[in-house]
Amino acid sequence: MTAKFALAQINPTVGDLPGNLALHREVLTRLGDPVDVIIFPECSLPGYPAEDLLLEPAFIADLERALASLAAEIGDPWVIVGTVRSEGGRLFNSAAVIHQGKVVTYRDKSLLPTYDIFDELRYFTPAARVEPVVLELPSGEALRLGLHICEDLWDADYPLKVCDLLGEQGVDLFVNISASPFTIDRAGEREELAGAIARSWERPYLYCNLVGGQDELVFDGRSLVLDAAGQVQQVGTAFDSDLLTVEFPLKQGAASVPALSSTREAQLQAAIVLGIRDYFRKTGHRQAVVGLSGGVDSSVVAVLAARALGPKNVMGIAMPSTYSAEASEADARQLAANLGLQMELLPIEPLRQTMLSTLDPLFKDTETGLAEENLQARLRGTLLMAVANKAGALLLSTGNKTELALGYATLYGDMAGALAPIGDLPKSDIYRLARFINEEAQTDLIPRNVLDRPPSAELRPDQVDPFDYEVVSPLVDELVLNGATDADLQARGYDAALIRELRQLLVRAEYKRRQAALCIRVTGKAFGVGRRYPIVNRYVG
Repeated sequence: MTAKFALAQINPTVGDLPGNLALHREVLTRLGDPVDVIIFPECSLPGYPAEDLLLEPAFIADLERALASLAAEIGDPWVIVGTVRSEGGRLFNSAAVIHQGKVVTYRDKSLLPTYDIFDELRYFTPAARVEPVVLELPSGEALRLGLHICEDLWDADYPLKVCDLLGEQGVDLFVNISASPFTIDRAGEREELAGAIARSWERPYLYCNLVGGQDELVFDGRSLVLDAAGQVQQVGTAFDSDLLTVEFPLKQGAASVPALSSTREAQLQAAIVLGIRDYFRKTGHRQAVVGLSGGVDSSVVAVLAARALGPKNVMGIAMPSTYSAEASEADARQLAANLGLQMELLPIEPLRQTMLSTLDPLFKDTETGLAEENLQARLRGTLLMAVANKAGALLLSTGNKTELALGYATLYGDMAGALAPIGDLPKSDIYRLARFINEEAQTDLIPRNVLDRPPSAELRPDQVDPFDYEVVSPLVDELVLNGATDADLQARGYDAALIRELRQLLVRAEYKRRQAALCIRVTGKAFGVGRRYPIVNRYVG
């Protein structure tokens, strides 16, 4: 038995049914008839995750019409499309199996995740049955596919083992359609899981994953073709659309092709650049505004934005006050020149003095402190938003994960913006990424002084950030990402008082994070939809 498969790693947009249909048609036109089976990712037609859009009956009806329209155009190839189907008032996350102008059958997702960013039980009903799909090839032979969807592979915490159940019924190969988001700390796990199934049942495994940015999520593609020994024979392009073709039966290779071939920093950069690019493209925007402070955070955001959108579409704005160091403005100018960005200078000192004068009746006879300092950040946020509004652009927030965790950020000031590209990167990773950017460019694209100078908000004389980031940044990661206990942390040498202080700051800053810009998610626990803590909360732990 021989068959030719194609894995179409595409980048759909949630709710854009005409656009998503066009992506499917483009693949079908490009491949033509020689391919026997064409596989698209999970929810390739509606986009993923469609969230409460799925609760709108009109959207489901339009989706069904779109699927029928696509099916009517398909001839001899078998085509597997990710969709959502409705039956008896219930919704199913489904793979539609199409052949000769009609949907022949569906296979529904069995394991519906409800952890972190996922909330599929809110929308979907689990599959009522698990059984292979039988495809009749032009030769008259029958090909048995173990077709399943995304989480059906990630079954460690579920009693139902979908792949094993399919294997027991006899399949020629396994096929998984996925919308699996990128996270840096789970890299390679898909390859390991798929390889284990392939080896266990001595059957090839095809894994077709979505690619692209959707709100705070980034889907990295990297579709996989594994032989019956679990060896990786092909890998889809990371962070870009791709089309893999494979002949069945697969020729087993002696060496596995690594699914991951780039460094941690290279992957983070690629993920965030894709997240920025697709957020702007899919929301219909082209231009970005970035406040350039001369610090490492804004410098990294400016580089990533320039790479995502092109330098001519990024405007950098420096807004010095009386407390800003001359070196900060010089470094911001040098960065803009290195990147080829338009840069504007908007001094805020006159505005600050006017604001203080206006507030004097209420502020007089009080000690100067945080309120006066934060006026500067809020003036900057107001100016940046005004420029973005005038240009029809989006403002990028430059805060990092460590700052957001501890509340070291000003609401309506440096937290202003539509998107926070580095909001899921701790301070330690910001420095690593900045150094990687310079190493990759083989020049100090980010001025060396930015990396060497102590970080400062520059809101008062001689101010420096009140944290030792080499200690605090990994500790925040342990608290947020890993849920480490005080006992574990103390056993590893962390100070008990510092642990307690950071836990209190983490709880206290929740109200700020609820009002923060979307963070592009690159770790296993980002602030946002995947982490839901109450604002009114007196439990510190």
